[in-house]
Order: sequence, then C-alpha cells, then structure tokens
Amino acid sequence: MKRQIIDKIEQYDTIIIHRHVRPDPDAYGSQFGLKRLLEANYPNKRIYAIGEHDPSLTFLETPETITDEVFNESLVIVTDTANTGRIDDTRYNAGEFLIKIDHHPNDDQYGDLLWVDTGASSCSEMIYELFMEGKEYKNWNLPDASARLLFAGIVGDTGRFIYPSASVRTFEIAGQLIKYNFDRTEVFNGMYEKEPNLLHLQGYIYENFEIDENGACFIKLTKEVLEKFQVTPSDTSLLVGSLSDIKGVVAWVFLVEEAEQIRVRLRSKGPVINELAKKFNGGGHPLASGATAYSWEEASRVIEELKEICQQFKK
Repeated sequence: MKRQIIDKIEQYDTIIIHRHVRPDPDAYGSQFGLKRLLEANYPNKRIYAIGEHDPSLTFLETPETITDEVFNESLVIVTDTANTGRIDDTRYNAGEFLIKIDHHPNDDQYGDLLWVDTGASSCSEMIYELFMEGKEYKNWNLPDASARLLFAGIVGDTGRFIYPSASVRTFEIAGQLIKYNFDRTEVFNGMYEKEPNLLHLQGYIYENFEIDENGACFIKLTKEVLEKFQVTPSDTSLLVGSLSDIKGVVAWVFLVEEAEQIRVRLRSKGPVINELAKKFNGGGHPLASGATAYSWEEASRVIEELKEICQQFKK
C-alpha cells in the first residue's frame, strides 16, 4: 500500500494535502510533515497544505490558501480524517485522484486509495512509516522540519506517550525523530504552555466538574464562562486532559458552547466511547473521540449515555 501511494505521488506535479477541521497537533503534524517530506524529495512539484488555521498551532505551521484552479489534475491526500464530513475544505473531491491516510476506525471508506492503520498511535507515525518505505524504495530523505512536525504529532496524539496507543514502535520512531536537528523544548512549550487566563479557567473546571459513583465525569463550559475567562472554544482543547488527573474518573466529557453548537470532547480510561460519539454527529478512537450537540438538552443526553457506559463498565 505504501508503495502504491509513493507511485501516485511520483505521477503528479501538483499535490494538495488536507486534514480534519478543528485541527490538533497530529492533524498539523501529519499534514505539514508530509508536505515538508515531499518538498525535500520532489523540489519541482507544487505541494500545498490547506485548511482553516488554528492560531494555537502557529508554532508548528500555517496553512496556505489556493484557488479552485489549482485542483485541476492534482493529487489530493487527506491525513488524519476518519470521515468526509470532517475534512477541512470541501474541495477535496476536486482533484484527479484522492488518497486517504488515517489511523481512526475506517467507517467512511472514501478515496481512490486508502491506507488505514488503527494500530498506529497517530497519523504522524504513519507518515514516518511512509518515509521509511520511501527511503528504501526511492532513496527518500527526511528533512529536520518534517521530523519536528511528526514528533509533535506523535506527542500530541499519545498525550506525551502516556496513552495506551503509544506502542513499542511509537517509542522507536520517536527515538529516531529526536536524532534530527530541532528544538524539542520549543515544541513542548508550544504545545503545553498556557496563558494565565486559560489556567484560571482550568481552576474553574476543577471547582465545577461533576462526577458520579461510576466515574462518569463532565464539565459544561458555556459562552458566558468562556467570555468571563476570555478563552475561545478552540483554546479549551488544551484542558481536556485535566479531568484525567482526578482519582476515580473512568470517562469524561468536555462540553464547550460555540456560536451555534456545543462541541463534545469525550475521553476514557477504559470504556469504549467512540460509538457514543457516532450517535452525536462525531466519531474517533475508542478512548478519545469528538462529537457535536445542537442544544444543551442534547448535550445532557450525551452525559446520561456516558453514565450508562461507565455503569456497565464497572459491573
């Protein structure tokens, strides 16, 4: 499969790389890590990474803006995106050929060529595997810029290597990546340093979370709360792991109110929660998923179903 992808890459002069909406470090890591990898090995190709920019990820890269005409006779690659509804920029079908590279469950089998590995810790890990195949097959080199991005993506999706998805292979790849010339401290600071107002919100979360006898935990962050602490909905992604530190928590949900919807972030220490996410316009990994609710009433149903899942898990 990896060699088929490499063959397709060699066939096209224009390559456009997409990833999912509401990007995280692995979305940027895999998307831009692939872009920098291909630029280093195919300097005559036109390679673009597009999508709406998240300012919190500026320390990694900034996406480009391209016209519709650029898609003519192009190869489109979508990284780290399980279903078409979550692809950032709906023009992903405007190219001549579409490749999906992803590590989420393959519920939406879009694309002309699919490489899905649910055993990978991250899509960034898969891009490194692609590089290794390219090194053997076409004498590829990995530039420092790509190594930095792939490392950030792996760190982000493994929670600094503490999640069960971090395998022996993950640590081996991370060990290879840190041999490249980039500043790990700068990467970690960009990913985990928090503004004072965000830390104040974290204090609010610790004061106001609720947990039941089965370890189901939740916090509601309304527009009013976000305005009080001058925090955007996307900023709250840095705090999702906060509730994991609480003794007795089995699974939890962050409910963040946006302009017209409520962002649902689900995490778990054991119970499978991605099926719950699918019921509410989302999906993801068994222990880390996202969804969308369109009213607080609907969000309350997410909480109740999470409580039931934790109750069954405890039995």
